[in-house]
Amino acid sequence: MKNRKIFERISFIAIGVLVASMPLYLFVNKIIMGGQELPSGPQFVGRETCIECHLNEYNDWVGSDHDKAMDHANDSTVLGDFNNRSIEYNGMAHKMYKRDGRFYVLTDGESGRLEEFEIKYVFGYYPLQQYLVEFDKGRLQTLSLTWDSEHNEWYHMAEAIYTDEIVSHGNWLHWTNQAQNWNSMCADCHSTNLEKGYDVENDSYHTIWSEIDVSCEACHGPASEHLKWAAKAEYARDIHSNYGLAVQTSDIDNKTYVDLCVRCHSRRLTLGDFNHSEDIYNHSIPVLPTGESYHIDGQVLDEDYVYGSFTQSKMYMRDVKCNDCHNVHSTQLLFEDNRLCTQCHRADDYDTYSHHFHKNEGEDGEAVVADDGVKFDVGEGTRCVNCHMPAQFYMSVDYRSDHSIRIPRPDLTKELGTPNACNQCHDEKSVDWAIEYVNKWHGVGRPYQYGIAFKEALTGSDEGYEALVNTYRDNVYPEIIRATALEFLGSYYPVRGKELLIEALGNANNHIRYNALHNLSITDEKTLSVVLNLLNDQTKAIRIESAILLSALDQVQIPAKYKSAYNKAKAEHLSYLEYNSDFPTGKFNLANFYYNNNEINKAEEFFIRALEQDSLLHPVKVNLAMLYYTKKEYAKAENLFRDYLNHYPEDGNTLFTYALFLAEQQQYDESLEYLVRAAKYSPNNARVMYNTAMMFDFKEDYPRAEIYLSRAIEISPMDSNYYMALLNLHVKYRQSKKAKGVARTILDQFPDIPNKEQIEAIIQR
Repeated sequence: MKNRKIFERISFIAIGVLVASMPLYLFVNKIIMGGQELPSGPQFVGRETCIECHLNEYNDWVGSDHDKAMDHANDSTVLGDFNNRSIEYNGMAHKMYKRDGRFYVLTDGESGRLEEFEIKYVFGYYPLQQYLVEFDKGRLQTLSLTWDSEHNEWYHMAEAIYTDEIVSHGNWLHWTNQAQNWNSMCADCHSTNLEKGYDVENDSYHTIWSEIDVSCEACHGPASEHLKWAAKAEYARDIHSNYGLAVQTSDIDNKTYVDLCVRCHSRRLTLGDFNHSEDIYNHSIPVLPTGESYHIDGQVLDEDYVYGSFTQSKMYMRDVKCNDCHNVHSTQLLFEDNRLCTQCHRADDYDTYSHHFHKNEGEDGEAVVADDGVKFDVGEGTRCVNCHMPAQFYMSVDYRSDHSIRIPRPDLTKELGTPNACNQCHDEKSVDWAIEYVNKWHGVGRPYQYGIAFKEALTGSDEGYEALVNTYRDNVYPEIIRATALEFLGSYYPVRGKELLIEALGNANNHIRYNALHNLSITDEKTLSVVLNLLNDQTKAIRIESAILLSALDQVQIPAKYKSAYNKAKAEHLSYLEYNSDFPTGKFNLANFYYNNNEINKAEEFFIRALEQDSLLHPVKVNLAMLYYTKKEYAKAENLFRDYLNHYPEDGNTLFTYALFLAEQQQYDESLEYLVRAAKYSPNNARVMYNTAMMFDFKEDYPRAEIYLSRAIEISPMDSNYYMALLNLHVKYRQSKKAKGVARTILDQFPDIPNKEQIEAIIQR
């Protein structure tokens, strides 16, 4: 029953910008200290330098969402009513008031008791405005007390968003905790030239910026060289220098254009402070349209900041870019009506009753109230966006459209359980009602939708595998969807899909390349060689991911000629981990890094710090338990295993790990109990079945040992080890007939198996 290798399992949880439903922000101005040498290269010079030549663009920008991304709190910027107002939450009266020209709130602080806090900054302005409070160690935190700018009233963000729980001071989501910390959550997107300045050792911030809001250079890059270019006589200007700007924003294709916005308008992992690299994977890793933020067909379920939805769309695939619909300086739509769409789509085909089949404004009819409570008056069914970009509320009052721009598919609602615009408005009607009308109006044929492939893949079926392969290979699908197919392939078909993942590493698109690598496992020399060669890749995310994959190996497997490249990539990986270690998940990942590098004390420190920051991050307990096992601190390990399993009693993998731990401690009866539970909750894990069988054998329970070994063979019919174990079991318990049957099966299926003579001898007995 010895199986110590299981205790070497230390897994990485993906570090993310873990976006809660409320954005959070902090701002401290950059100060140029006298006597310091200025850095080389283009410098940030401020928006005032742009006004002389770009007055129209500047005037568009003034008052925009970008201009009002953040500001100091004063009478001209604060929209909320601080005239001694109050609201109730969690049995407390939270108050908003002014004193001596400053703005204050009385609300529950880190202690859980009511405390007074001064508001230093405002964050946003419409349809809501949030407020920031300074704390120690350079932190700025976002209050839950939020001003609804549309309806001119206060509301409590936690009450509006987390409707099924009370968010008290001990909860990670509480406004004083990391989930609502500005420095790490959204600071890099709401100011210009931001440096987070997180000190991992002291768990503190020195966050600085050039301009407090999203100004010209946030998108165009540092403009000092542009000013030099503009100051030259026209004949002396270099016409091939992009006007001296660091970022090219004109004469580019739509994919390059949209990528300029990805660092803020997407859910993403952040590799470090933004450096205006053309390759987004040098600074960010966009999250694919999967998981908790999206429905299986790619429709938005939670906030996605547009990129993950828009890059799925046919519009994106047909060269539409952000400024085809938006004035990028004012951030406003070019048109508020269907002219927005008829710029490209013929109005006489699409802006007609024969296409939308809805009544026009002024015609007889009744308004409908959608499933989210929004009222649609007669005539609003004719608006393109209401059917093709259905909206939903975020942060309680922010009503935003899904930018995947798709046709309503009630048939997919029936097949996949995903929403459709027809039933979202007509929520009193059945899905079959919607299907009937769509078929009547537009015929019965529907194009294949990739959500069907993704749902089938969840079953692990052959059909699911083929559907994923076809989705990846079909260039008609957007790159982000083809990359998503690779993620499903790596998750549900890791062995069968390996060759395709390796092939995809040669693709020119980094969505595809990164996610192919991210879902690859090093299981043989070929895979090892491929990953080693990516250590010198031009893309930072690829180099880091290669280092992550290689870190799981015995370092003697890395050839000498790759050591230098590996150490550089490993240093980038560590820098990435430290940058994100202000989050509890970041500390968790940093601890795993130290563990894998045999820095056990550092690993223990950061496991503990992660739990101190978020006591609900229970997976930390499993890895810390394994660390204590390696230190032979068995009592601590056992307490952590039990604590974790109290919260996740159906986690088959951890039940199995704990069962092996108990066996190591010679607690065989309890080990068997947990092995049986592990087998119940991990029915497709052959190794669990094998170990359960061996424990039943140890307890001399032949019938149950036979059952579990038979299950292992059913799960892994090409693994000869399980057949040999079953053969030995039959021989041990003198089941001659069964032993001969298994022996014949082994010889038929594995003709080159070692010890062939002994197996043949069993048949001859």
